[in-house]
Amino acid sequence: MGIQSSIPTLERNGAVWLAGEASGDFIASLVIPEVAARMGGAPQYGVGGDKMRAAGFRAWYDSRELSVRGYVEVLTHLPRLLSFRKDLITRFGDSMPQVFVGVDAPDFNLAVEEKLRRRGVPTVHFVSPSIWAWRPERIQTIRRAVDHMLLVFPFEQEIYRKAGVPATFVGHPLAGIIPMTPDTAGARRSFGIGDDGLPVITVMPGSRVDELKGCAPVFFNAVERLLARNGGAHVLIPAVDEQVRTRILQVASMYPRLAQAMQIVTGESHRTIEAADAVLVASGTAALECALYKKPMVVGYKMPALTGMIMQKKALIHCVSLPNILLGENVVPEFLQFFCEPDPISYALEDALQNEARRRMLEERFSAMHESLIADTPALAADVIMSVARS
Repeated sequence: MGIQSSIPTLERNGAVWLAGEASGDFIASLVIPEVAARMGGAPQYGVGGDKMRAAGFRAWYDSRELSVRGYVEVLTHLPRLLSFRKDLITRFGDSMPQVFVGVDAPDFNLAVEEKLRRRGVPTVHFVSPSIWAWRPERIQTIRRAVDHMLLVFPFEQEIYRKAGVPATFVGHPLAGIIPMTPDTAGARRSFGIGDDGLPVITVMPGSRVDELKGCAPVFFNAVERLLARNGGAHVLIPAVDEQVRTRILQVASMYPRLAQAMQIVTGESHRTIEAADAVLVASGTAALECALYKKPMVVGYKMPALTGMIMQKKALIHCVSLPNILLGENVVPEFLQFFCEPDPISYALEDALQNEARRRMLEERFSAMHESLIADTPALAADVIMSVARS
């Protein structure tokens, strides 16, 4: 990746954005047009992905430069990341932006924000780190780095009020675009799935190659065992890009029943969730997406052992999936690290497919959660960004 081969003459003024992953790319893409309009067409530039580009963003670097997870995994990329960050701070500061907007990726963005803020650049951070779940000490870094925090969960407002950090709930961007009532039949037709009576299972083992190493073999083995017990099913597996698709195909080919039943779909993760009777999902934003689509799910996650031990020591809560955190109880089964094994996951997924009473309960709970997260995110976020931006 690296610097694009034809970076134009340095943009000046406008807003500089830094989105570190696919989720940040999506969130920023919703707000960029509104901010650009309010700035009279001033350039929106920095680090982003395809969705931000489609929204009129000028990407100096691709957001995949920052797609590294975990303490241990970051170490191998650390020299490159530190050099990248130093270069960004210099370039962004020299461009004299009206405001810097960091989207998610807190470990990287907060350091950039702190340095730019010292240089007089107003800073906004979009999507709070999960200080309510782990590493609460980061609120001190946030206080130094951020002029205003944009929140996607309403309960976070009280945390920031007590800490004395300006923050505004702007709604969760996904809640505004995912329909309250999913079109399951329509989604199935788009994948050529008819009304043949077979269940539809969507399997989401992660969006990064290193995530797939931990989750995909376990997930695919679990589905293989379920198919062996219960017979046929339609299995949808979304892939974020061709690299991930190739990796999924390599792993899935080891499981003959799964390989016969599956469709690997590139770039349509929401549609694959909408089509499902139940979802087996790696913890993260995807679990929230499943809840917004009102789908029963099983959450699993496995990462390298050392990374998992470090994160466990810093955790404040025992559950990790956003549906459980937001609802305040374990309505979704979670299988994490050493408990992320094929056999128990396969039986939990079987229950998610067959337990109608539980399905109705989840639909009711997830619908209420969905309503609580809806707001006019582009307008509210732009209000804050413009109030912070220097003229």
